[in-house]
Amino acid sequence: MLRSCTAGLRSLWALRGGREGVPRLSTDLQPAPRLFSAEKVIHTDCALPNPSWSKDLKLLFDQFMKKCEDGSWERLPSYRHRSTQISEDFKTYFLEQKPVKEGRLSQVRLFTRGFEDGLGFEYVIFKNNDEKRTVCLFQGGPYLQGIPGFLHGGAIATIIDTALGLCATVPGEAVMTANLNINFKRPVPLCSVVVINSQLDKLEGRKLFVSCNVQSVDEKTLYSEATGLFIKLDPEKKSF
Repeated sequence: MLRSCTAGLRSLWALRGGREGVPRLSTDLQPAPRLFSAEKVIHTDCALPNPSWSKDLKLLFDQFMKKCEDGSWERLPSYRHRSTQISEDFKTYFLEQKPVKEGRLSQVRLFTRGFEDGLGFEYVIFKNNDEKRTVCLFQGGPYLQGIPGFLHGGAIATIIDTALGLCATVPGEAVMTANLNINFKRPVPLCSVVVINSQLDKLEGRKLFVSCNVQSVDEKTLYSEATGLFIKLDPEKKSF
């Protein structure tokens, strides 16, 4: 798997003028600074296969797409920029407390989708409403490195928060993270694929309790376990 990732990186280096065996990640592969440009936003679904996806990720994707055929599972689309309606919901909830310039709000992008293909968070999430659970297929790119050869713990925490948060939205409510507890069992190899199984454990008023585990593709290695508490947003209260 790591060989596959390395081969993909060599292709990227070659396209950008690098020589094989001489990585230049800190310069040549730096994402273009587009965050505050005036370019037109193109809404591309990032939760679909692209050339950076490994064979393991593509295989798992195909398997879950077959599960979607009978309607029991659903693939969740994911975009670099949030939809207008979602942005309006959060603006209604927060702006009276902490004003944000309109120009900034229109130009921001989702943190986990802020990297070029293959360099950061590559993932797709499938949900099962009846079972109140989600499955996240995740491949962490070279820009997420912590100790050499492994993903940064913060990157793992980020994708866990994303997976649990989307699982908490299965009942159909906008939520925010109130508490997140993670037990790191083993480090995750850089560019490998992991499967994050999340489930909604309990619902108490506006509180949603969820949990998940992070496993290898063959389910033989447990990398992390986590629990989270999410709160349904109540626009009328303007607070948690």
